Amino acid sequence: MTTGLSFSHVSKRFTVQHDRARSFQDLMLRMLQRQGRHLPRESYWAVNDLSFDIKGGETVAIVGNNGSGKSTSLKLMTRILTPTRGTVDVRGRVSGLLELGAGFHPELSGRDNVYLNGALMGLKKRDIERRFDEIVAFSELERFIDVQLKFYSSGMAMRLAFSIAVSVDADILLVDEVLAVGDPAFQVKCLHKIHEIMQEGVTIVFVSHDLDAVQSLCQRAVWLDRGRMMMDGECGEVLDAYVASAQEEDQDVQIL
Repeated sequence: MTTGLSFSHVSKRFTVQHDRARSFQDLMLRMLQRQGRHLPRESYWAVNDLSFDIKGGETVAIVGNNGSGKSTSLKLMTRILTPTRGTVDVRGRVSGLLELGAGFHPELSGRDNVYLNGALMGLKKRDIERRFDEIVAFSELERFIDVQLKFYSSGMAMRLAFSIAVSVDADILLVDEVLAVGDPAFQVKCLHKIHEIMQEGVTIVFVSHDLDAVQSLCQRAVWLDRGRMMMDGECGEVLDAYVASAQEEDQDVQIL
């Protein structure tokens, strides 16, 4: 099977409800006050008419400011979200590390969460058992593996989540900003692991504001702005254009 993924004129719309009640009492009061009035709603397009192909074995960065549609694009790739318009074609087994702690249960121990998260990623129990020691060793959490996750720091949770994600025999690995959490030594360890996975021919889609990491890992970059494609091409050229645009916007703000 040929692995990879394709976006064809993909758009995703969200609806935001404003003035949401913060408690049950607040909700009841507002219901009495409004008597049939509808709460104001606003729709926005998180991604808008995106089309691109990522071939098997490519390592591609998605860059852009906050709110540009990067994380939404990754969630469409994992089918956590479905597009409002267009089609997303994913060819191969996906392992995603999209949100810190996603798929974890705070009341369960680190050990139990390895099994839970592994199952959510499609691993069978015997596969998790076979890889368990390797996962824990990579995370460097041997002393804490039987502690409830609610007592983990954000860095500890990231270590465990990353260790599970890279243990899955995936064709496509999606990584979203996880290297922004944790100590520098473990970040370097994660980057080395991603380089190893690249050498194995796994397709990697990488989202990060760390442009040095993007430059060191990726041959190609896709720049998004407000949900739209701005540029798709060689990584260095795209990053130069993205940085230049950000600097220009910053100067405009200062002038205003």
